[in-house]
Amino acid sequence: MTTWQLRARYWRIVWFFARVTLGFIAWEIVLPRIGLRGWTRRTRSERSRRIAVRFRALAITMGGLMIKVGQFLSARLDVLPPEITDELAGLQDEVPPAEFEAIRELAESELGQSLSTYYDWFEETPVAAASLGQAHRARLRDADAAELGFTNVVVKVQRPHIGKIVDVDLAAIRRVGGWLQRYEPIAKRANVGALVQEFATTTLAEIDYLAEASNAETFAMNFADNPQVHVPQVAWELTTRRVLTLEDVTAIKLGDYDAITAAGIDRSEVAQVLLGTYMQQIFEDGFIHADPHPGNLFVTPADGDGEDGAPGWRLTFIDFGMIAHVPENLRAGLREAVMAIGTQDGARLVRSFKTLDVLLPSADLQLIERASMQVFDRFGGMSMSELREIDHAEMMNFGLQFRELMLNMPFQLPEDLLLLGRSVAILSGMCTGLDPEFNAWGSIAPYASKLISDEGGTTWDTVVAEGTRIAQTLVALPGRVDRVLSQVERGELSVQTPLLDLRVRRLERSVSRVAMALVFAALLIAGAILYGVEPTLAKWLMVASALPLLRAISGGRGGHPGRG
Repeated sequence: MTTWQLRARYWRIVWFFARVTLGFIAWEIVLPRIGLRGWTRRTRSERSRRIAVRFRALAITMGGLMIKVGQFLSARLDVLPPEITDELAGLQDEVPPAEFEAIRELAESELGQSLSTYYDWFEETPVAAASLGQAHRARLRDADAAELGFTNVVVKVQRPHIGKIVDVDLAAIRRVGGWLQRYEPIAKRANVGALVQEFATTTLAEIDYLAEASNAETFAMNFADNPQVHVPQVAWELTTRRVLTLEDVTAIKLGDYDAITAAGIDRSEVAQVLLGTYMQQIFEDGFIHADPHPGNLFVTPADGDGEDGAPGWRLTFIDFGMIAHVPENLRAGLREAVMAIGTQDGARLVRSFKTLDVLLPSADLQLIERASMQVFDRFGGMSMSELREIDHAEMMNFGLQFRELMLNMPFQLPEDLLLLGRSVAILSGMCTGLDPEFNAWGSIAPYASKLISDEGGTTWDTVVAEGTRIAQTLVALPGRVDRVLSQVERGELSVQTPLLDLRVRRLERSVSRVAMALVFAALLIAGAILYGVEPTLAKWLMVASALPLLRAISGGRGGHPGRG
């Protein structure tokens, strides 16, 4: 790949994001200030979706890191709107394969011999083509097969020049990240520089196949006692940093629901087992397969029969290039969150947020707790299909009730949670796809009970801690009641009415804007009338008309700082 091609690639990426940035400025900053806020709001969802569609097309065309960027952004539920994350959630490595002669040359250079020296046959058409490499089926020589215990293999080979492409793409991404860091709403909620660095670290790890082989063996050891989980074995003698030879474990893809059903396998059971494997990865091992899309998971019918004569099966994981590590302090916060969700305890959920360090200093803890309890009371125990059928008006009312929380979004996402959040988001979609009635609440509750038991949920220390919290609430209760009654007697008790307040503020802004527009028109017309009689005064009137015009454009908010 020539220097000119690499430079053109860099500027194509930068120009795409530059257009998105300029469009954002025009739609979200300029147009609302000239009275088109309603139009901007009404078209925002469709515009976001179109941006995601264009980016998806760019990613598939260019390959390289662009597909990884799309997968990365699909997990940024805390920063990006759902129209973008939903469109990018299904983005997989959909790129055309590299020419086989280039792949052969690279593989033989890495292995030091011709492919025929090590493989009985090597299929030229890849079974999968990804952004960083591609996979080919092959068969080992009899001697190697006898020693390893398997004959059929899949050989992953990196794309030619991928190292240079990764460097160029990362340089472009760092430039775009610098732009985003200057936008305050994003900078307040995410350390863009740290996210870009985390993305770069993850990507560079993915193009080290020795690390991927080691990850596969670690994952296999973690599930060695679980016969329902399978991991391909590594042929270490035929593995280098750029070539990876693995046991061929191809079976029914997790997303092929009809084939799973035809094999006599209960899809709801598959969903439960899949969730259970991730509970173990997150809360016990701290070592997580962070790329669980349907192409990386197989349902493998087993030789033996399961219970009640039903065919047995195994869940097979492949592709361990993307691994998330969960440190113990983060695991403790996640355990607390799972126990809070399992027991539907809003106060405990807030404590877990504090342990996880996901709350901004300005967060209103009482408001978050109230919102959490409302979610538990109204939506707890519902399946995903039931949640999708909830009346839109009810969701709007919930949003208005907690409008302040929705607008401020007092959450931040530490680096350690990035890949984990992406994994859980994809996992949720896969479980629901396997079983539309999949109930995450009911699935988490038994695990939460086990965690409480393991953590000593009924020990004397826990009883004392919970008793202390209750006692503190009871001691403070009389004082709070007295303050409320005193406010009632003095007529000072105020009740928050978010919907009414919102409408009043909108009316105030509309009246102010109309008044400023009238003043602007009056001064401008007066200046035009006097221009032929008293040009100096006319010019001053025309210049003065700019002041009310600016006030009208800015929404008439000059006299009410911090409002609306």
